[in-house]
Amino acid sequence: MLLLPQGLGIATSRVLCKLACLTLAVLLPVGMALAATDTQQIERGRYLARIANCAACHTSEGGKPFAGGLPIRTAVGTIHSTNITPDAGSGIGAYTLAEFDRALRHGVARDGKRLYPAMPYPSYARMRAEDVAALYAYLRAEVAPVTQRNPAPQMRWPFSMRSLLAAWNVLFVDDDPVRTDTARGAAWNRGAYLVQAVAHCGACHTPRGNLFAEKGLDERSRHFLSGASVEGWSATNLTGDQVTGLGAWSRADIAEFLRTGRNGHATSFGPMSTVISTATQYMSEPDLDAVAAYLKSLPGARGEDKPFRHDAATAQQLRQGRFDVPGARQYAVFCMPCHAADGKGFARVFPPLAGNPTVADPDPASLVNLLLDGAVTARVGTAPADYHMPGYGWTLDDQELANVLTFIRGSWGNRAAPVPEAAVAARRKALAAQHPAAAGDASR
Repeated sequence: MLLLPQGLGIATSRVLCKLACLTLAVLLPVGMALAATDTQQIERGRYLARIANCAACHTSEGGKPFAGGLPIRTAVGTIHSTNITPDAGSGIGAYTLAEFDRALRHGVARDGKRLYPAMPYPSYARMRAEDVAALYAYLRAEVAPVTQRNPAPQMRWPFSMRSLLAAWNVLFVDDDPVRTDTARGAAWNRGAYLVQAVAHCGACHTPRGNLFAEKGLDERSRHFLSGASVEGWSATNLTGDQVTGLGAWSRADIAEFLRTGRNGHATSFGPMSTVISTATQYMSEPDLDAVAAYLKSLPGARGEDKPFRHDAATAQQLRQGRFDVPGARQYAVFCMPCHAADGKGFARVFPPLAGNPTVADPDPASLVNLLLDGAVTARVGTAPADYHMPGYGWTLDDQELANVLTFIRGSWGNRAAPVPEAAVAARRKALAAQHPAAAGDASR
């Protein structure tokens, strides 16, 4: 109902009413369109936050979402993730979009302090402006503010001098847009953007140089996604190598693994289970296919062009009870019930060990972790349950574990190098320092 001043004539009143109604008719759709645009931007930001896996790093164990505090251990010290809730004092509540963009893409906080590249801003530097704005809108509008100041970094000198990061950024941060190749098609280009920027796959899967910069940022580098060591794990080679990479996987295999944490070739474990549980399982089907299309286009970094060939000799020996090879008896007792005598396991439940890229990896770190500490598959909405592998650090000594791993890496056609006892002992010690009850008794 419109209230008009007294004393106006009937004709004038009618004109004003019509003008008011016309104005309302014009402005209402505009307001609704703006509201719809805001909602769409926020939902886009929610999706980006998920597939960029922001919560996984910015939420401590048992902590409030996005409030930070998670310890990130590096070769030169420990960093605690920051609070990215919209709290004005300890989070990003006082950040403008421009300040948020500078932190996310250039590693410079609102107060001018340089961020350590444990936060993968070298990858985010290549994100599109509209995606940064959507992420900002989501964090500001949908995330609950939490007042929480997190511990300062504990870094060795000279890495404790943040001013050095200005020079590091000049040398190693490339904020050019992800390269578009029109000849490759829409799926490949979308996959390139997701892999190189939003999902920052290279932050874990690309080896780093002496100054801790990734050795390659896209497919033009032979080092890009060729595998790397991360917090005591070996991040898998994602290039087209036939044995240690994804050469034997199809696009559908890659998409299935990222969606469910399992396929006919492998099952997730360790940090990758977390990535799948908290991030990639939420990717849309077109985005999963796009990532797979891009990864399948990468040539092998190690020149492995011959496919894996299964050898049945080990299975025959195990079935005959012949345990003359060191590690064979322990395999039969502890491993064979799940992974079978032929090393083929049970697809999508217990992974094959024969021809598994993790087994063939030149760096056995992930295998050592699995045998010492066990693992759990990704928890995803499409699977009825997750599966746990027990650790055997409590019952097998370092030499026995090394023997089992060496047996696995040399059986069924696998041709990986032996695992020395010293590698198991060193990792047991490191795990014990992090989690005193995790790595078993090393004194046996």
